[in-house]
Amino acid sequence: MSEPKTIDARGLSCPEPAMLTRQAIMELKSGTLVVLTDSFTSRNNIERTGKLAGWKAEIIQDADETYHITLTK
Repeated sequence: MSEPKTIDARGLSCPEPAMLTRQAIMELKSGTLVVLTDSFTSRNNIERTGKLAGWKAEIIQDADETYHITLTK
């Protein structure tokens, strides 16, 4: 099994993290995508983008306020 694709969207402003997520979802079609963000709004938008495309989202928040959003399909 290959490594999951990872997008580091920390420091990026909306809507860029969600747009990067959407582009990756369209390219992958299935598998695992990990998106890192440090914005609560981006976290919500990334989760929504994944779910609208039929992906399952799991979110973990680190002590340093980084959200790890794992999208799987």
